[in-house]
Amino acid sequence: GFVNSGSSANLLAFMALTSPLLKDRAIKRGDEVITAAAGFPTTVAPIIQYGAVPVFIDVTLPQYNVDVKQLKKALSKKTKAVMLAHTLGNPFDVDSVTAFCRNKGLWLIEDNCDSLGSLHKGKLTGTFGDIGTSSFYPPHHMTTGEGGAVYTDNPLLYRILVSMRDWGRDCLCKSGRDNACGHRFDGQYGELPRGYDHKYVYSHFGYNLKATDMQAAIGVAQLEKRPGFIKARRANFAKLKKLLSGLEDKIILPESCPKSEPSWFGFLITLREEGRRDSLVKFLEARNIQTRMLFAGNIIKHPCFDTMRKNRFGFRVAGGLVNTDRIMRDTFWVGVYPGMTDGMIKYMAKSIREGLR
Repeated sequence: GFVNSGSSANLLAFMALTSPLLKDRAIKRGDEVITAAAGFPTTVAPIIQYGAVPVFIDVTLPQYNVDVKQLKKALSKKTKAVMLAHTLGNPFDVDSVTAFCRNKGLWLIEDNCDSLGSLHKGKLTGTFGDIGTSSFYPPHHMTTGEGGAVYTDNPLLYRILVSMRDWGRDCLCKSGRDNACGHRFDGQYGELPRGYDHKYVYSHFGYNLKATDMQAAIGVAQLEKRPGFIKARRANFAKLKKLLSGLEDKIILPESCPKSEPSWFGFLITLREEGRRDSLVKFLEARNIQTRMLFAGNIIKHPCFDTMRKNRFGFRVAGGLVNTDRIMRDTFWVGVYPGMTDGMIKYMAKSIREGLR
């Protein structure tokens, strides 16, 4: 389903798993969801906004993805789901995560917002979990200005997702079509009078997260260009990594997950010497090379967690966040935008080398 942003896609994906239509498998307030503290806040925000409990586990270097060895430590009787992002286009260990969820009877939401086109064993990321999400914000692999998508192959989850996206309505008729089921005026729903117009029956407390036709038109044009965008991103990443080879004593270069072919969103760099990240970032920015942190770094260190952190409620940490804290201190990334020229990439690499002297 097409939605108005990637953040809305994550909200919708999570909230679908709270539907009473899922009966015993529905996430309830107080239930736990395993996730990572290193990443973008809207992978985590829906869990907290609903009243469920995020359980944070660490990531690994140099892949920047969930440490699957910590999954068992995070598990409890209250665990209902795992919600994880593929970091900057690099797939997480899909085999281990999906096996864990399957064996423990947990839902899996794949936040694929930074990873459109990434592959694991030749299969697209976002298609391994129960629900996947995408973002079409301008810097991403394709854009609709603002926009996003939610996808699933589960018919019941599809029904719930469409309902919650469209105000919570029970009717699944597409826009401009009425009475597709032939029972618009003869159903019995809740305590409504029999035959109440099904177009105005609400089975969920939903939202209006629909995108516009204008966004869709942009997306259709972008879809044709998407393969070229992804090819260019992979090529730019490879060029930059080659140009930065030989600096391994000063920086940690990113590595892809085994058996995967990332569709890179950016090029992550971790400084080996603590305390040098900020000076290098300022050096690069002064040369008109834009940099970014790995989003929140460690989300629980942010002001939005102040009250929760001080009073030790509303979240758990399983196994420590050693690498997450290191990423917060020592990591940044630069872009591999498909419009970059060889000259731009060489300039970035040269500037990074000079800034490390």
